Amino acid sequence: MHSPRISFHSIRATLYTCFCSLFTPDFVTYLTQLFNLMVEVMLPLTLLVAVGGLWPRFFPDTPLDGARSLLNRMVMYLFLPSILFSVASTTPISAELLSVPLLVGIGSLVSGAILYVALYMLPLGRGLPDTTRAILVVGGMFGNTFNVGVPVLIFFFGMGATRYAVFNDMLMTMPLVWSIGVWICTRLGAHRRSGQPAVWRVMLSMPPIWAFILGTASQQLGLTYAPLTAATWFIGQATIPVTLFVLGMTIPWRNLTPRPEILSAAAVKLVAAPVIVWSAAKLLYVPMSEAQYAAVVEGTTPAMVTTLLLADRFRLDSGAAALLIGWTTILFWLTLPAIMAAGLIR
Repeated sequence: MHSPRISFHSIRATLYTCFCSLFTPDFVTYLTQLFNLMVEVMLPLTLLVAVGGLWPRFFPDTPLDGARSLLNRMVMYLFLPSILFSVASTTPISAELLSVPLLVGIGSLVSGAILYVALYMLPLGRGLPDTTRAILVVGGMFGNTFNVGVPVLIFFFGMGATRYAVFNDMLMTMPLVWSIGVWICTRLGAHRRSGQPAVWRVMLSMPPIWAFILGTASQQLGLTYAPLTAATWFIGQATIPVTLFVLGMTIPWRNLTPRPEILSAAAVKLVAAPVIVWSAAKLLYVPMSEAQYAAVVEGTTPAMVTTLLLADRFRLDSGAAALLIGWTTILFWLTLPAIMAAGLIR
């Protein structure tokens, strides 16, 4: 018996069928959305970070520590308070809005628990000093939900989605960082029994908190003044570009060693956290609405720059903190499209 011959036409027909099945309308829509995301969001964010990283090379006379300190102060005392006031003064508080800090908070706490087990109880953390393990736990818990999160939120949900990042930062990130985060740094990292700053004292010393409180109060009391809102919004637009520029100056580009503990913490922050947030949203909110998908976006963001500030303040491993910030910032460009492809963001 002769085996049947496979003709060229049958091979071509099979390949054509496979090609058509691959490029379904949903897949084409995904590719279009991904391309637009790359151009509208990834490109400007990458350029801002890259310029910060290349600045010392082209302008070696720049006093880096002084420049970073100056720009961070401008963000903390002028730019960030302005945009927080503008958004808070025009945003009614609702249960949907509050679901964002709730869900992102769940993702942060569960991620912290995973990292604690991995770094303190499993072989991954064996031989690492507590100063390294503690800062990686904190870095893997909290994301850069404003400076990176806002551009992505605006891309998916429009300019009004800035409110999700603002309320998440004020109601979840700051309280948890300066309570649980500081406890991890002092008790698990530096092993201090005292000297932990009271969360309320730290919070009340931050201008962004007061700007958020004043903005929320003006909205609740019906005292919002549109010209003032527009003026503070204009000033606050500098927050994200300046912060990303400083981020580029902060990342140790020449020393980005792919250490196992760093990449493991990055995987928890970039992959596990958004999956946890999405799972919690599916469980608590049926059906999921824009706010819950916005929470997933917030969960995808890379490690926050404050991780390095905490490491310096409590004498933890600042090198590991900088590496985690650097790797999560780089890998974010790969993990966000993967989260999109998995259907966790709509």
